[in-house]
Amino acid sequence: QVQLQESGPGLVNPSQTLSLTCTVSGDSITTYNYYWSWIRQPPGKGLEWIGYIAYSGGAYYSPSLKSRTSISRDTSKNQFTLQLSSVTPEDTAVYYCARRVGGATLYDYWGQGTQVTVSS
Repeated sequence: QVQLQESGPGLVNPSQTLSLTCTVSGDSITTYNYYWSWIRQPPGKGLEWIGYIAYSGGAYYSPSLKSRTSISRDTSKNQFTLQLSSVTPEDTAVYYCARRVGGATLYDYWGQGTQVTVSS
């Protein structure tokens, strides 16, 4: 059974960097053809894809967030991390990590999500 668990601060000050970690169990983040994503849902809005880190370690980001986003991984801990810089209240959302198989359009495993509020 694959499980993903987000962790990180629930409150971030404006202009600071949001940092979240997804801890994966039941599978390795280096397993061939799996892509490990960050997705968020602002209040009252739909899901927004932020980016992913591939099994190979390569990362790809949403064009709208690319300038502020970095996704990295720690294979020894089987974790991957999101950093979103220069946050504003518009970055307030529930943040999810999820797994997708290469070539698939759907995510097969999700974390439970973590609320992040950007406020002073």
